[in-house]
Amino acid sequence: MSEKFVDSGSTVPTFIEEKVEWERKPADIDANLKNYDEACQDFDWKEVEARFDWHKTGRVNVVHEAVDRHAASWRKNKVALYYTDEGRDEKYTFQDLKLLSSKFGNVLKKLGIKKGDRVGTLLPRSPELYIGVLGINRIGAIPVPLFEAFMEQAIEDRMENSGAVAIITNQRLKQRIPYDKLPAMKHTILVGAKGEMAESVLSEEEEASISVGDSGALYVPLEKGEVSYEEEMSSASEDCDPEWLTLDDGLIIHYTSGSTGRSKGALHRQYAMVGHYQTSKWALDLRDDDIYWNTADPGWVTGTSYGIYGPWTLGISSVVLGGKFGAARWYKTIEKYKVTMWYSAPTAYRLLMGAGEKVAQRYNLSSLRHICTVGEPLNPEALRWVRKITGLAPHETWWMTETGMQLICNYRSMDFKVGATGKPFPGTYATVADDEGNELPAGQMGHLVVKPGWPSMMQTIWGNEEKFQEYFKIKGWYLTGDSAYKDEDGFIWYAGRVDDVIKTCGERVGPFEVESALVQHPAVAEAGVIGKPDPVRGQAIKAFITLREGHTPSDELKREVIQFVKENLATHAAPREIDFRDKLPKTRSGKIMRRVLKAWDLGQPTGDISTMDD
Repeated sequence: MSEKFVDSGSTVPTFIEEKVEWERKPADIDANLKNYDEACQDFDWKEVEARFDWHKTGRVNVVHEAVDRHAASWRKNKVALYYTDEGRDEKYTFQDLKLLSSKFGNVLKKLGIKKGDRVGTLLPRSPELYIGVLGINRIGAIPVPLFEAFMEQAIEDRMENSGAVAIITNQRLKQRIPYDKLPAMKHTILVGAKGEMAESVLSEEEEASISVGDSGALYVPLEKGEVSYEEEMSSASEDCDPEWLTLDDGLIIHYTSGSTGRSKGALHRQYAMVGHYQTSKWALDLRDDDIYWNTADPGWVTGTSYGIYGPWTLGISSVVLGGKFGAARWYKTIEKYKVTMWYSAPTAYRLLMGAGEKVAQRYNLSSLRHICTVGEPLNPEALRWVRKITGLAPHETWWMTETGMQLICNYRSMDFKVGATGKPFPGTYATVADDEGNELPAGQMGHLVVKPGWPSMMQTIWGNEEKFQEYFKIKGWYLTGDSAYKDEDGFIWYAGRVDDVIKTCGERVGPFEVESALVQHPAVAEAGVIGKPDPVRGQAIKAFITLREGHTPSDELKREVIQFVKENLATHAAPREIDFRDKLPKTRSGKIMRRVLKAWDLGQPTGDISTMDD
């Protein structure tokens, strides 16, 4: 059945239902989650707890569960991390990670860093970053991941708020750290301060300040408070038992941007590993023989929950690709490592789509058996394109920095509907409610809410308990800030952030559905939709779009696109204005920042844009 958009007659426009039975191979019967409905009835988180050593010993540390216990098992020599980038092609076994994270733990101890201290990580995707996070966790300290692209203000906000006492970074990125505004920070562990350094790490001015020693190696002069990662690691002991913690002790602080003010630091606890483990097993469907590629940077939560903690508690081999995006590089990575499970953002899939099928056809992608998406809703057009080049439909996973784990997903053993976000993860309860917390019937848009108590829920907002309590202002629910609706079959459909929902002509319109309709047009590559004040309609819909190669902006194209949405979605959901752009403002996780579009359009402050890509 070909897909059209219609006005369903409810309070929201929706897709004609298209339930697709994806062409599953016989091997797919072996999905870890075999029957969703039965799991929802029978599942108990206590069963998952029993799979961890701390359940028997009472000694808790995520590094023991993710690394050490595998190093003491048949997985000792199994590759945990494959790393590739220009000039580097490396692999690390679970035994390697145990020894290297122990050495780094001892480096931290030598500096006086202890349980509960916060330590920032500001590095490109590289083995040193992953070893750094593990070493910090090993001694009971708390990592504060920072994006490589962060500039001075974003770094200051997070490091100052967390009270971080140290940071691991490199010569290039340390230039952005405002040390004079961070009185708590005493130590900088500098990767590349001694020894071979990639030329791309240094500017011409920095290279001029470097001397060459007798051995011919490059030496970067150390400043007060700095130590060389390489020098300290070379002399550190490989023996460093984990600091034994409680399930409520800190695991990590991830900062998430708000529309106004500073970013909020979501503190997660050690017990979060229970959620990471089970969702990696059932939503990502990871298994022992997988080669898993999560393209996310550990500077955001997907890169840690499902780039470190989840897969490694299961003992899975992971691939990390350094450097910037490139379609050929990405396809080559899948072919080279025979990647079986691929987890990425819809933005990445759209970028691959923009590169065209001919690039994809040059590479062998047949090793893939499962694909998932994260970070933003998956447009049907992107879903179909990925399926066309791989034979596999990407399965959406919805969650938030604050939730710490996947909560609403489409599962590998379950047929799902094009455009649907999915169903709640077994052992959790998510639904759609009104302002008073009453559950709404099918087809009515409302707040997307979750019953509190899942394992990976944030423990608090660091230093701001009042802000934390705002998430629970509808009694009995965790308030996500997203709007959604459910259908008759229990699928949840994401509509947008509550603040993004557009009330036009008496109807509530979710911007995501308008964006999805827009990108169905052959000229449109990406779209962002906002509502702007209108004296007649209440709000008028405005669309910002980028065009595919071979198309140029024109008034005629605007009229054509608007008519296309009227015919394929709903008349009241069609944009009244269209603005062509070379690119749209997005977070590094790929979410279109509608609030930035609205601020630009209305001449208002943009708020925190520290997570905006480029």
